[in-house]
Amino acid sequence: MCGRYKIVTDAQALYDAFQVEAELNAAPLARYNVAPATDQLVILSEGGHRVARWHHWGLIPHWAKDKAIGYKTINARGESVAAKPAFRAAFRLRRCLVPATGFYEWKALAGGKQPYLIRLSGGELFSFAGLWETWAGPEGEVRSFTIITTEPNELMARIHERMPAIIPRAQYARWLDPALRDPVELQAMIASYPAKEMQAVPVSAKINSARNQGAELIEPAGAPLA
Repeated sequence: MCGRYKIVTDAQALYDAFQVEAELNAAPLARYNVAPATDQLVILSEGGHRVARWHHWGLIPHWAKDKAIGYKTINARGESVAAKPAFRAAFRLRRCLVPATGFYEWKALAGGKQPYLIRLSGGELFSFAGLWETWAGPEGEVRSFTIITTEPNELMARIHERMPAIIPRAQYARWLDPALRDPVELQAMIASYPAKEMQAVPVSAKINSARNQGAELIEPAGAPLA
């Protein structure tokens, strides 16, 4: 699964990576411990243009009676996303990119669980494969998203049985193309990212609490997985 990630970037870097203007404050976007049920930046196609929008993490299907379903839909399994009622319409019609600079996963050890920060070897921006939805609730419209997961690559398999699906930059336009609705073609893009292009670094258990934020959370607590 993917239950925590980080995004530390700025408007220029987002434009360079996604060719989209993002409404950010003058200060860089620095979220070191992104947790579900928070509003985060996603990239989607809107009116024929690529845009950046803030969405709630935890997809709320349009037919849901209660937004609490979002706690169970922070992730969508890539193997079944085309068939699951909560995701199948969004998979065909409402795909998005979820910018990140790393994600966290916990490796079970004899003495407890060790958190790891997994990122691209160069530390640059990348994007999870995501889906988004609009839900009409009693307090107004809620826009939400989920992150698609897939089988782990060789690196991630040493930590966890799942990993978020990462869309290569060369496939951003295709993933966001609203005209592409063939589940077979779409499913082909949900693949394990090459392990040789990633690194996993142990970090402090402070990451366990979503209340903790700051650059100290990503300080190495040991050597990267070799």
